[in-house]
Amino acid sequence: QVHLVESGGGLVQAGDSLRVSCAASEHIVSRYNMVGWFRGEAPGTIREFVAAISSNSDATFYGDSVRGRFTISRDNAKNTVYLQMNSLKSEDTAVYYCAASACSNYACSVRARNYPRWGQGTQVTVSS
Repeated sequence: QVHLVESGGGLVQAGDSLRVSCAASEHIVSRYNMVGWFRGEAPGTIREFVAAISSNSDATFYGDSVRGRFTISRDNAKNTVYLQMNSLKSEDTAVYYCAASACSNYACSVRARNYPRWGQGTQVTVSS
């Protein structure tokens, strides 16, 4: 049973923008407060925190490397969380994963180990 599905990845040039999406099942939306985005260079590698958003969008958190360039948002009517990525750099190249957790604060939300549910990831490649 699939709970989180990412989409929208692709190949872009440095300076371009891209939006990736995370479609969640209603089970995920009702059970977990926080949806976050993480990234890693390959499946199984350490995942870097990118951004997270609470269930009613009153809290958003960002990693230092993307703050000011990326924006996380959600549409609860569609059970979908978005990550708008602007001014992309080559170092943003990674597999982007969305995940769900019961976190309610920054300290909890930035740690991948606090997210029990994960999607399969979508590849974002930024050419310089």
